[in-house]
Amino acid sequence: MTKTASRTDPVSDHPESLEISLTPEDNERLANLCGQLDEHLRQIERRLGVEINYRGTHFQLLGEAEAIAAGGEVLQALYNQAGSEILTPESVHLYLQESGIDALLRKEAESTLPEVVIKTRRGLIRPRGVNQQEYLHKAVTHDLNFGIGPAGTGKTYLAVACAVDALERDQVRRILLVRPAVEAGERLGFLPGDLAQKIDPYLRPLYDALYEMLGFERVAKLIERNVIEVAPLAYMRGRTLNDAYIILDEAQNTTPEQMKMFLTRIGFNSTAMITGDVTQIDLPRGQVSGLRQAIEVLKDVEGISFTFFNARDVVRHPLVQAVVGAYDAFSRNGGK
Repeated sequence: MTKTASRTDPVSDHPESLEISLTPEDNERLANLCGQLDEHLRQIERRLGVEINYRGTHFQLLGEAEAIAAGGEVLQALYNQAGSEILTPESVHLYLQESGIDALLRKEAESTLPEVVIKTRRGLIRPRGVNQQEYLHKAVTHDLNFGIGPAGTGKTYLAVACAVDALERDQVRRILLVRPAVEAGERLGFLPGDLAQKIDPYLRPLYDALYEMLGFERVAKLIERNVIEVAPLAYMRGRTLNDAYIILDEAQNTTPEQMKMFLTRIGFNSTAMITGDVTQIDLPRGQVSGLRQAIEVLKDVEGISFTFFNARDVVRHPLVQAVVGAYDAFSRNGGK
């Protein structure tokens, strides 16, 4: 394996990159490593909180320094393993469990950034863990922020908290909640009801966070006064958004054209939070994700922050953790 790395400060706003070439070149072994529809790579991305791109046996990893270093070791080890056995999602999971990767990642230095606490009418919201702490710090110091990682890591909830805090402090005049309606193919006219009713199902997680922080009645009044606006991504074209806090959720389901369009809507005195999970893309097969492309295109642009969450950042009820563990054990035993 040969590798080249681009390293910056551990709490840098920009993702660091690591490039590795797996040897010997073997297409069959490569396909075994990646899995059907790259499912094995998606597993590694979720576990380590990294972005993995590849062409042939040349891989590029983007994310935090410790995570991409661990990811490079995982890819090489699994590539070696792929030469003698058929890899499955279960065997990849088992390797990640037994490889000591989590212990390595836990050695990351604790963040030295001051803790950011969000105050809402319903109480204080404090970050849980280093990644959430850095995410909130970047949100209050940058105008354009990306939060990337699996569901349950708090990236959308904290983005809504920041938006509510900015509105309550009169730092912005309105909040915009935007989401690509991929499941409906953006053909919202075929759904019953007015615009709000058509897109409500796609924005429900954002509404739930707003209700928790502001209360149902206040949210309803702010929506009625257009202080809080909800819209599908397709409706952003041609607009310039000033004095606003804009949240683009499920950004992995944008096309590159849609992502560029959204990013160029941001006006003066506005903050944008873009959240998504690159392992859960619902676009048609073969369609490039705008979020995946943006990570690569914008990784060195000053003024833009990136926070990569991983499986260790998932905040779940203890019973959910127990359920996940039980299913993992069931899979390892061959479904018996």
